Amino acid sequence: MGRRIKSREKQTSKGERPNTNPSVLKAKRRDYMDAPFDRLNNQVKAWRAGKKVMVTIENPNKKETNKPYIRVPARQAWGVPKEMQLFTPKKKNNA
Repeated sequence: MGRRIKSREKQTSKGERPNTNPSVLKAKRRDYMDAPFDRLNNQVKAWRAGKKVMVTIENPNKKETNKPYIRVPARQAWGVPKEMQLFTPKKKNNA
């Protein structure tokens, strides 16, 4: 039997299907959500970078008992990130 001639050196993945077990991915996501400081640090970093971040807060309207928490944009909950930069220490000039 003759050898087949390939049109390329190695095969590249089309990325159609995941190559990991779904239960492993689910466990990793659960661990990420259980560690609140990792997620919060990533949210603050994205908010300071000016990206659109959604934050879950307690519902200020206590009459809506079916919605104890609501998702709002971080700009609405935390304000504009430029205001936070005013409190950073400034460099002193040695002039």
